[in-house]
Amino acid sequence: MTNATISGTGFYVPPRVVTNDDLIREFGIETSDEWIQQRTGIRERRFADHGVGTSDLALEACTMALADAGIEAHDLDMIVFATLSSDHCFPGSGVYLQDKLGLCAGERIKYVPCLDIRNQCSGFLYGTQVATALIESGQCRNVLLVGAETHSHALDLTTRGRTVASLFGDGAGAVVFTATEQDKGVRGIWLGADGSQADVLAQRIWTISDFPFVELDDQGYGRIAPSDLFANMDGKTVFRHAVTKLAGALMQALGETNTTIEQVDLFVLHQANKRINEYVATKLLKIPPHKVVHNIERYGNTTAATIPILLAESVRDGTLKPGMKVALAAFGSGFTWGSALIDW
Repeated sequence: MTNATISGTGFYVPPRVVTNDDLIREFGIETSDEWIQQRTGIRERRFADHGVGTSDLALEACTMALADAGIEAHDLDMIVFATLSSDHCFPGSGVYLQDKLGLCAGERIKYVPCLDIRNQCSGFLYGTQVATALIESGQCRNVLLVGAETHSHALDLTTRGRTVASLFGDGAGAVVFTATEQDKGVRGIWLGADGSQADVLAQRIWTISDFPFVELDDQGYGRIAPSDLFANMDGKTVFRHAVTKLAGALMQALGETNTTIEQVDLFVLHQANKRINEYVATKLLKIPPHKVVHNIERYGNTTAATIPILLAESVRDGTLKPGMKVALAAFGSGFTWGSALIDW
């Protein structure tokens, strides 16, 4: 039987560090380091410079992942790009990444198909389902999956937007899925969605049912209200659903595979809010703290990039080793959620 295994990991975060105090000093946001840390566990995040886009961040992470897998971009059969902050409205960022990987020019042109996924914080897990299915069906041998976000360029960095602006950062994480006949790799993916909660966490930068979809002034310039331009969130509702859906997704993965918490070596949870993850892991599922990895204190919420960044960091610092059993879980806007079990 052909299995899908992760043969390489990579990540990249911009060099600019923005601390909680920087949000106050540089942007004039009325908040405090204590307030943010108590509620989210975030101390700092990374912001990309002007002119740096999401596919630029992805390129760095993907280059590392390909090198770690021991293959070249020309060995890829598919590129899957998960993001909510694509370079443009359209086309998707996957084709920009393809070109930056050098696949569209020179003597070795290879028009690798590209797929973009818009499932926000759950995007990496939805992409894992796609990559696994492509490999297990025999359609692909090597699939590059990247989650990347440039949140900082679209945040309301004022006191008005502080509830959301303090949460997010920029970064990219990538993995290479490779076909193997060995008894390892992805053991299962479980996904879910609840569209009745779609507006609880949303960035309605336009409504396509309106005509025109953006109000125009006399000179033809668009006018978008801050309530639509920037992300809006009902934090209490998100917290409540995140706790129940994350716990439920993990329980489903364990239950359907007859796996116990003791048999899982590492839990890699989406980094949206450290308090959510601590509540799920410690109070609900009784997971020993040493089995749960975190990096939200340094990067904030990088949405589709959080899980692959965590995987890549865990591999490089020796926390994640071959032979381990890893559980992944995420919850995000939509609402969408998912979990996965992988024998590393």
